[in-house]
Amino acid sequence: MLCNKCKAKVDSGEVSDQYIEVAKLLLGMENQYQFLQKVRLDNVLEAGGFLVLVVGKGNAAKINADPKLTRDLGDQFNKRVLVIESGVKDRQFLEDLFASQHIVTINIIWLPDGSTETRVVLQGRGNRRLSKKRLQALVNVAKTVRNMDLRVEYAY
Repeated sequence: MLCNKCKAKVDSGEVSDQYIEVAKLLLGMENQYQFLQKVRLDNVLEAGGFLVLVVGKGNAAKINADPKLTRDLGDQFNKRVLVIESGVKDRQFLEDLFASQHIVTINIIWLPDGSTETRVVLQGRGNRRLSKKRLQALVNVAKTVRNMDLRVEYAY
């Protein structure tokens, strides 16, 4: 049961049904994970095969600190969970997005048509390289969440 204000947000499309489902699930987990009482959930999106949780500044580290929580969420929705902070600069967003990788450099490329593309160079040594499918999924997440066009490369 939603209040009139929340129902209006759902009806207008400001908040998705999936957001409501994730919020209900997180509310149910508050007894098990006490820190969830202080976490702000800004948005929930599906992009690149991920369930993307956009949370308030400083909350991503709290959620990512307990991998069981993200695994339980992922099991409920049959998707991998990616936690991104809202209100952070592009560099921090990209570091959250490529959390398992070492970012060597980030550049902005100005294209002739006036648009920009962000070039991310990751360290490419060893078995830590991401698959092409996973890279494409993360590029789709960046486009959906931040409207950021990414070009990902590996340095050797």
